[in-house]
Amino acid sequence: MNALDTFLFGLYPYIALTVFLLGSLIRFDRDQYTWKSDSSQMLKAGQLQIGSNLFHVGVLVLFVGHLLGMLTPHFMYEPFMGAGTKQLLAMVVGGIAGLLGFVGVSLLLHRRLSEPRIRINSKTSDIVLLLLLWLQLALGLATIPLSAQHMDGSMMMRLAEWAQHIVTFRAGAPELLAGAGWLFKLHIFLGLSIFLIFPFTRLVHVWSGFGVAAYLMRPYQVVRARRLNVPAGQNQPRRPDAGV
Repeated sequence: MNALDTFLFGLYPYIALTVFLLGSLIRFDRDQYTWKSDSSQMLKAGQLQIGSNLFHVGVLVLFVGHLLGMLTPHFMYEPFMGAGTKQLLAMVVGGIAGLLGFVGVSLLLHRRLSEPRIRINSKTSDIVLLLLLWLQLALGLATIPLSAQHMDGSMMMRLAEWAQHIVTFRAGAPELLAGAGWLFKLHIFLGLSIFLIFPFTRLVHVWSGFGVAAYLMRPYQVVRARRLNVPAGQNQPRRPDAGV
């Protein structure tokens, strides 16, 4: 391992995740009015619905799949699923979800660049973010043929071990990627970079999804009618909805 690999896959993950968490917290605390997705539906609705739906469905499936696939220890699924079967499942499900997300982000990117009103009202960060997501999904799809060359699941196991070493602060994480192809490394680096810029883009609205889940689980609010103190001898005012 050279110094660049040590930095990119040993130190850079912690830099990206620290900025991701602290940056999101600071932005929520100091700049809540920008905590939104900045929809451009009012400017032009064409391509938005189908592109957004395809993109969100694909990305959500990919996120959950990467989270479970990379961070679940091997011994938890080894009794009923081998490494090769897990890799095949990841290739099929990830390929379908990646294709949906790629088509969706392509439609969104074309819409934002080709429509003059949307282009003028777009921030530089909006276009850069879509380009990065487009490239990341393209790289993910490009790794599928590379994974098909070793269906024993060995490379996937090494990638999962790397991720688990990172989140558990164990040493030796960069060495696990020594034999990984450059497509895998570029895919990992770009994914970490998206986490790095996350707090400075419209992606912060993703946190709102967790807020909705917390809202659904909150206790009920008890609302009681306020009683008016009416002096003696005066008629108490009737409510507008009171019966005759």
